[in-house]
Parts: sequence; structure tokens; C-alpha cells
Amino acid sequence: MKNEKILVINPGSTSTKIAIYEGDQQKWMESISHSLEELKEYKTIYDQLDMRTALVKECLEKHGESLDSLAAIAARGGNMPPVHAGAYEVNDYMVDFLHYRPGDQHASNLAAGIAFDIAKPLGIKAYTYDAVTVDEMLPVASMTGWKGIVRVARGHSLNTRAAALKYCRDHQLDYEKMNLIVAHLGGGITINLHSGGRMIDMVMDQEGPFSPERAGGFPTYTMVELAYGGEYTREELMKKLQRTGGLVSFFGTSDLRDVEKMIADGNEEAALVEEAMALAIAKSIAKLGPTVKGKVDQIILTGGLAYSKRLTDMVIERVSFLAPVSILPGENEMQALAEGILRVLRGEEKARILTSDEKDD
Repeated sequence: MKNEKILVINPGSTSTKIAIYEGDQQKWMESISHSLEELKEYKTIYDQLDMRTALVKECLEKHGESLDSLAAIAARGGNMPPVHAGAYEVNDYMVDFLHYRPGDQHASNLAAGIAFDIAKPLGIKAYTYDAVTVDEMLPVASMTGWKGIVRVARGHSLNTRAAALKYCRDHQLDYEKMNLIVAHLGGGITINLHSGGRMIDMVMDQEGPFSPERAGGFPTYTMVELAYGGEYTREELMKKLQRTGGLVSFFGTSDLRDVEKMIADGNEEAALVEEAMALAIAKSIAKLGPTVKGKVDQIILTGGLAYSKRLTDMVIERVSFLAPVSILPGENEMQALAEGILRVLRGEEKARILTSDEKDD
């Protein structure tokens, strides 16, 4: 029997999630917590590499897992250069890029390094899958009205593509022949359009609906005034846009359940804000329809917020004119990583190699 044991590694800001899969079945999963006090010792995110690697190995030993039993390692794709969808073999160039010149500072940049450090001595391969920098946008969709400024795709590619593939698998449809709009509704919201097996257009969190944490698309003239008004530093303004916008800005919480409890208690502002967020999501979904001339086969709502019937009902009411809507709630990143690398092990997909000229590949 072919060995299909996969270690999945997904670092977050204050935790490192790891799991063992046997084929497509999760054997166990654990989230290793990192206290803010512990992380304070490290000047940069990448300085945490050795510490997190050691904790991953300790966790595997605690669960009685022998490193020699692994067939492959699946790592969350960090802020690499623009890449294709699918699997990439972790190599020295990828690790070096994520260490010294990532597109953004985020704990996910550690995943490839942790995986590589474990895999290399074992003589097995580590892979990333559907990194946040998957960019398959059509040239016409990436243009802006400022020459030299283009839209560079960045978003929840892993979960949205997994939801699209699952929908097609469950309904015995050919993913490469479908036009699907998939909305990831989480702390940040990104929406992408899948057509012909590629993600050819998207609405990123910086330009789309506001969310639990993001301010979303913002009037550009107003933003210029805020940027040069002297009230905020660059770091403070970015925090307002990325971490303390949206629901946090209005109510001090990023948990939609708290907001819906306020609504149940008669808070009219909370009801208005949630409806405004639903409308903004619906507008962004509809915005992608013209890219395929309105020929959308299905709309899929995924991510943690998709568990809210109140929110999804308001979105469905506003977008069902465009296409039927399915709900696949949750952020299934660990399963998506495992299933992607399983397809590589089974020869159903081929992993790419990241090089300095990746964008032209």
C-alpha cells in the first residue's frame, strides 16, 4: 500500500496548527499556542523559525509520530511572488524569498521554512498549495486607470479554490468547464471568479466589502486626505484599514455572533451595519459577473461568516438574480492543504518549481 501520510503545517500570528492526514482522512490536529510574552523575544517573524520548528517536532513526538513515516509535508503558502494555483515544491529559492523579501510580513511565511527543515533530512518533499499570492487574473481585469499601477491578486485562494473543487466534485461537474464566483467570508473578505479552471478575476479585501476586521474599499480622495492630514502615521492608518476596521470599528468586536446578539436585543445600528456589510458583499459578487458576460453557473459562500444564516440570507436575496447560491461554511485550510498534496502524491497534479522568473512561467 502506498504511503500517503502527510504532515500539514499552518502557522498563524499566535499559533502553529499542525495535523497528520492518512490519505484524505485527518488522523489528528493540534494548535500549538505561542504567547505574546514568548513572541516578544523575536525581533522579526522569521526569527521564530527555529522555535516553531522545534515545537512542531515535539508535538509529533508527543503524538507518537515517527518522522520517517511521513510521505510528504504540506505547508501554508506565504507571501511569495505572484504564482499559479496548485502545488509548488519548497526549495531554497522559496525559503530565501520568504525570509528576506516577502510581499508582506505574516506568520504564514514561516510554513515553507519549517516544512523544509523537517523534510530535507528525511529525503522527502515539502510543498505549498494555493498560496495567498495566486495571480491568474486576466490582463484586462488587472488594469487600473493609473498607468503603471496594476491590481496584483492577493487573497484567500486556498479556501475559495477548495470550495470550488468540492462543489464540482459533489455535483459531478468539471471544474475546468464552470464559471463560479466564490466569496470567502472571514475576518477579511475576498471574492474570486473561477473560469476555465483558473481564477481570472477577483475582488480583494482592500477594494471590496468591509468585514469583521477590514475597512474594505474606501473613497480614494478621502484616503488621501487622511494619509496627509497628520492625524495618523502610516502604521496607524494601515492598522485602521486591516485590523480595526469593519465591525471592530463600529462595535469593538470582530465576532459577528456578538453583533447578531446586539441585533436580537434591539440594537438598530448593529442591524444596519450587518445589512450594509451584506449589501457590500453582494455588490462585490455581482461586480465579477461582467468578466464572463453574466454567464455565472454558481455562487458559493464559504468562510466562517457563512455559518450565519442571517448574513447569508441577506446576500442570497441580493445575488440570486445572477446565479444559484450554495453555502459551504468554514475555513477548511488544513483539509485543503492535505487534499492538494495528496493529488500530487497520486500523480493527479504536478508540482511547480518557484523560480525568479515565476510570473513569466
